[in-house]
Amino acid sequence: MTRRAWVLFGAMALLWGIPYLLIKVAVSDLSPITLVFVRTGIGALLLLPLAAARGSLRPLLPYWKPVLAYTVIEVTVPWLLLSNAERHLSSSLTGLLIAAVPLIGAVLGLVVGGDDRLDVRRAAGLVVGFLGVAALLGLDLSVIDAGSVAQVGLVTVGYAIGPMIVARRLSAAPSLGVVAVSLALTALVWAPLGIAQRPHAIPSVPVIGSVVVLGVLCTAVAFLVFFALIAEAGPLRAQAITYVNPAVALALGVALLGEPFTVGAAVGFVLIVAGLLLATRRAVPRDEAGSERPAA
Repeated sequence: MTRRAWVLFGAMALLWGIPYLLIKVAVSDLSPITLVFVRTGIGALLLLPLAAARGSLRPLLPYWKPVLAYTVIEVTVPWLLLSNAERHLSSSLTGLLIAAVPLIGAVLGLVVGGDDRLDVRRAAGLVVGFLGVAALLGLDLSVIDAGSVAQVGLVTVGYAIGPMIVARRLSAAPSLGVVAVSLALTALVWAPLGIAQRPHAIPSVPVIGSVVVLGVLCTAVAFLVFFALIAEAGPLRAQAITYVNPAVALALGVALLGEPFTVGAAVGFVLIVAGLLLATRRAVPRDEAGSERPAA
């Protein structure tokens, strides 16, 4: 990759690695619904005018159904579940569990069908990846809130389905418009409950700062940087940030919140990354004679 691509990659690793820490801080004073409402509201206020100026809103009209589906599956429901789960889970564990998103995507890709076939290497990758998730949980959910883990599990499914909707139904739609509208719709949906559940007292400075950073940097700015990274390095290399974000979340949770760094976390993260590398790698096509040949 170019030097600019590496700079953008590093920025994205940080911008999408710190939300777990910030969410953990924010939900100490805010309800999950209020947090999601304010975060998406800030992001929408910043991105909607930009999307309108670039002419990225009107072209979305023919795609309103997949845009709505993407919004619900990728933003509206997952961000609420994630915020609610972090009331009971550490930010580092949450970030590491989210590392399973590409793994879930690989499984869903096999279910719905695609160009890649399931071979021994990819099957082994799926097994290794799931062993990694088991190691993260310590194989004992009795010491972890199982309901919160289940919520994060649903988030990983939503995060895996969202890109599939984009690839299959929204590939011709402007990305900036899709994101801006998704944030705006989510803010509108959660506005009544978010306002009703607002805190009666002014939140602490760390909470206010966390919400502002979440809305401005981790949402609005992050998406703009991500689009720039895709343009510079391509979508496949851009998606590699999924392997780095959980490590950032783990490091910040341990360093700033005093969260424990366990052997299971270290082993689990390594296994998940190894499984992802195996499971998401394209299968080698075969020619008519049945022999393997390099992919073009």
